[in-house]
Amino acid sequence: MQIEEMRPFVGVGKELLSRLKLQNLITKLAIEPSYYFLRWTHKVSGIREEQPTEIDFPMTEGQMFNHKYELRWKLQHDHLYNVLLLSIAGEHSDFTPIGNSWKVEPNNQEKFPDYAYPAYGYRRNEVRFPKEFIYPKSLDVRHGEDDGDKPLLAQRYFIDGETSAVQFVALTLEGKHK
Repeated sequence: MQIEEMRPFVGVGKELLSRLKLQNLITKLAIEPSYYFLRWTHKVSGIREEQPTEIDFPMTEGQMFNHKYELRWKLQHDHLYNVLLLSIAGEHSDFTPIGNSWKVEPNNQEKFPDYAYPAYGYRRNEVRFPKEFIYPKSLDVRHGEDDGDKPLLAQRYFIDGETSAVQFVALTLEGKHK
């Protein structure tokens, strides 16, 4: 088995994106499985499997994550979105690099890309939320319901190589994602 090389990259979009350009970028980065979390001023989507569609816009911000990428977007003005990419698959032509010496934790090359730190979703009935928190049945959020065949919710730390400070914590997937 050939081990995939981990090449950390953090970048911002070269331009603000329209809804259509953002949807095209999401489609380009969406590998199976990918998950989405959308936010509006009055609600959140919960984690879902469906890409945002035209009826979801305009949203104030959102994110897509899979085992290679986390893409974050935020509404700026005139229905244009600023985007940030956290990647373990190297540079991407649509993004301007932020810094040039990123490290990723965990960085166990023998277990990569299956290995990441566990992340735990809120329990569906967490009392600090006014409504039940939503997760797709295809994602294991580590509540003891694992059937052994689902990707696990996980996190990966992007560390500035010059300062050794964690700058970003990206959602990712661990396990059955191939």
